[in-house]
Amino acid sequence: MVSLKAFHAKRAAILYNPVARGLLRRKHLLQRTIAVLGRQGIKADLIATTGPGSASSQARRQIDDGCDLIVAAGGDGTINEVANGMLHTGVPLAILPGGTANVLAHEMRVPIHLERAAAQISNLQASLIAAGGIRIGGSETRCFLCMAGAGLDAEIVSRINLDLKIAAGKLAYYVGGFAQIARPLPEFEVTVDGRRYEASFALISRVRNYGGDLEIARGASLLRNDFEVVLFRGRVGARYLPYLVGVALRRAHRMKGCTVVRGQSVTCHHSPKEEIYVQVDGELAGCLPVTAEIMPDALTLLMTPEYLMRERSYVAVPACA
Repeated sequence: MVSLKAFHAKRAAILYNPVARGLLRRKHLLQRTIAVLGRQGIKADLIATTGPGSASSQARRQIDDGCDLIVAAGGDGTINEVANGMLHTGVPLAILPGGTANVLAHEMRVPIHLERAAAQISNLQASLIAAGGIRIGGSETRCFLCMAGAGLDAEIVSRINLDLKIAAGKLAYYVGGFAQIARPLPEFEVTVDGRRYEASFALISRVRNYGGDLEIARGASLLRNDFEVVLFRGRVGARYLPYLVGVALRRAHRMKGCTVVRGQSVTCHHSPKEEIYVQVDGELAGCLPVTAEIMPDALTLLMTPEYLMRERSYVAVPACA
């Protein structure tokens, strides 16, 4: 279970992704957040990330320089990078949503408007939570806050038209998804705490929200010390049309071909002849094999009181309730 601790920040670094869809041509809004934090007694500096993968080391550097609050401004991928530089430091992370899906913001009920999100930071509660630790192929372990997906959704991410994503946002993912309808989908082996399954899409989730609009892992929670793993079977993309309807109606877990389980350790294996993609917090991360394990007490995250109240009432509800 998550533990809470006092939160009193005086100096913050706002790390922002200058090419995030929600922040393009909106640096003036970020500048305003400095004044908003100042009115809460927090002196803040605005720092742009310098490229893919840079946010982790930049966050760590700011902590070493004495910052007692890190604010990640951007999408879920940027937040992921920042979090990877903050593990086990005890310094709290706050988020200002500025991406395409903003899954973590929707999950925690953080306002999408930057100034409103910044205005409530001093009212948030610092919560020491578990994170997902993931190792892809022979790579080093990195953390994820929201989810990792193997199979269909990562295949869609791999084929996203970036220009369309910038112009149309989440619509680009739906376009990419419907383009998969006639494509064959390889199934692969998934092991959850020693139990074996088959799937063409495996979602390893710490949150209920998926893509900002849907709920797939309906029993997942940042307050738990496990994953909710949702497995879908089907060897052709068209099989997922009924699943999509089931997800929209919050009935997918009752459908034939869908399995929902909990666990702290998940592995996904495949035939060497097949290349199956993996996405981590919405960003393409590589190919199978993959191992995900719970990292207890990994990150101090600032959460809204509304989210904490909701989770305390739901956290004991079974995944398929």
